[in-house]
Amino acid sequence: MADWVLLGLIGALLVLLLLTLFGFAIYSGLFSEVVVSAGSPPIRNITLAYKFKVGPYGECGKLFTESCSISPKLCSIGVYYDNPHTVPPEKCRYIVGCILSEGEEKPSEDLIRLFQKFGFKIFSFPAPSHVVMATFPFTTPFSIQLAVNRVHPALDTYIKERKLCAHPRLEIYKGDRIYFVCPLARQGDFYVPEMKEMERKSRVAEADDAQTDITGLGRHPCPRKGATLLLVLTALSQESGTRIACAQYSAVLIAPSLPLPRCSFSMGTSLLGQQLPVEFYLERTLLASHDRCAKQTSILR
Repeated sequence: MADWVLLGLIGALLVLLLLTLFGFAIYSGLFSEVVVSAGSPPIRNITLAYKFKVGPYGECGKLFTESCSISPKLCSIGVYYDNPHTVPPEKCRYIVGCILSEGEEKPSEDLIRLFQKFGFKIFSFPAPSHVVMATFPFTTPFSIQLAVNRVHPALDTYIKERKLCAHPRLEIYKGDRIYFVCPLARQGDFYVPEMKEMERKSRVAEADDAQTDITGLGRHPCPRKGATLLLVLTALSQESGTRIACAQYSAVLIAPSLPLPRCSFSMGTSLLGQQLPVEFYLERTLLASHDRCAKQTSILR
């Protein structure tokens, strides 16, 4: 009889434990609806203290812990610049830190010095005019994991279906809510100096590589007469680095070489009423009339 009583108590405890865990998950946001929308942002211009890192996004928790330990009452923020589905984890770039002030309020000099003492840098973001955004409850630490698994896929689907250019991805921990914000304009304003420098070096490297024939024929490939010349004109947003327009032309090469003039173009394209400056990148592809293919890409400014 005593054995049955003991087993019954153990079973009851297990049921209570499962119910407690289930209730905890619900309280953390397990069944919270994820609504993605485009419109006005939930924040104004902000000044933040941050650290820049390159590596897997899963390691950002250490920086969140560090920044929160310096000033626990401040709102935390994370900005993720790369798509983890297309960029290797070890090359993903992000920042983590705290919001020191918002709107017209100026950050405390003492607070700035405190964060700088621990190696954080200070930077300001403007108030984004239009964003894609979603929110999620922030009631327990488990809410963060639920948000990562539920909100980011919803944002990806929304942006892809509407073919929007929305990045980088901001996570703002404010009160009992997590705000996920993706700017639709002036994306470059959300790039910290370290990120801008990496982008600049990347463009320089791409321009240098473009001068070299990928087939190993050298910097000055000599296609044969009669080869097909393919010109691809693509508009590249200076703000986001995303191609937003494309035109294609083809011709027959009538001379062994066809130097392209150095030229530059500028235009503005409207996205939700915002004018985005773009510049044209000119790609030149020479398709030789024999089996081997000589290809050269030039970035002309």
